[in-house]
Amino acid sequence: MYISKKISEIEHSPIRKFNRYALEAERRGVKVYRLNIGQPDVKTPGCFMEAIRSCSSDIIAYSESGGDTLLQDAMIDYFRRYDVSLTRDDIIITAGGSEALSMAFSCILDTGDNVVIAEPFYTNYRTFIAAAGGEISPITTTAETGYSYADVSLIESAINEMTRAIVCTNPGNPTGKTLSLADMELIGDIAIKHDLWLLADEVYREFTYDGSEAISFGSLERIQDRLIITDSVSKRFSACGARIGALISKNPGFMNCAMKLAQGRLSCPTLEQAGSAALYRLPASYFDTMRQEYEKRRDAGYRELSRIPGIVCSKPNGSFYIMAKLPVHDVEDFLMFLLRDFEDRGETVMFSPAKGFYMTPGLGEDEIRIACVLNAHDLERGAELIRLGLEQYLPRHSR
Repeated sequence: MYISKKISEIEHSPIRKFNRYALEAERRGVKVYRLNIGQPDVKTPGCFMEAIRSCSSDIIAYSESGGDTLLQDAMIDYFRRYDVSLTRDDIIITAGGSEALSMAFSCILDTGDNVVIAEPFYTNYRTFIAAAGGEISPITTTAETGYSYADVSLIESAINEMTRAIVCTNPGNPTGKTLSLADMELIGDIAIKHDLWLLADEVYREFTYDGSEAISFGSLERIQDRLIITDSVSKRFSACGARIGALISKNPGFMNCAMKLAQGRLSCPTLEQAGSAALYRLPASYFDTMRQEYEKRRDAGYRELSRIPGIVCSKPNGSFYIMAKLPVHDVEDFLMFLLRDFEDRGETVMFSPAKGFYMTPGLGEDEIRIACVLNAHDLERGAELIRLGLEQYLPRHSR
């Protein structure tokens, strides 16, 4: 039977494809420090389940396609902290940030269109964009420059007559790169100049370190007609399984199109929306505590990684990932070695090979991403196992 060409050409997740080897190691009795997937071990705030338990309806009915007003209103109040003024009409609740992204690309792309994204980028962008019939026009960044891309000539070199949007993940996944207000203003000016959409993926908004301030693209008034924001409870509140996100825009034409997709899938889960509304009403002190915890984890992981001879690694100032270039030719082969042939005191580690985060062939083959999702002690041990593994691997595999 015929299968869609565009779907056939989409690759499986490069983050998840090594899971079976980790499971095999665990069956052998080896403890695996899983630094490959952004699933935090931080407890979900108790108010989430308390709000669900307090729901007294006898029927779990459909919510409105655009979302429950209880959650929309909680998000409106939350965004005021970032000088972003929204109405219910500006917010469509989605099944996680993933559905928000998928809807956005479906609304702005026709077959053959492209979006400009700095590489390395969140791997699922490739899936959502391809499913919408589009392509990625990459801005190539490097470990040596700290993955910086807020440069006029660099961004404009990736724009052509088929470009429809600039996509910014801020703070970045996988790089941890955080854009300054000046960077955001520059990117906004480019979007205006070339009449492009600006899609701001801000699911890591509060994950900013070293005293830097969390800023939303939504605070830039002059780009409101072309701005699309995606949001999610997954990382911010350690509620990945709730699958609640949002698509946000003040452009009524865009929101009208997105609502067609929202109505097509009927609605988001009713109970999870009630729980998420409680999360968005948590006080600012919650984010301060969360930020301190993840900054501590980042410091522990970066400190240990920095002990690896020949590594290229900049301390990230946002999100909860660390990218590093290792002194190996093929990090996928190194990862297989860690999972199949290496252990230290009955323990090993897994990370995400970075090749899948790039569009340009050949890039990322010597880079890794680790997710700071374990406590500082375990994260440091995981990074140590990467170093100890390299000490055994490198003599057998010269570059």
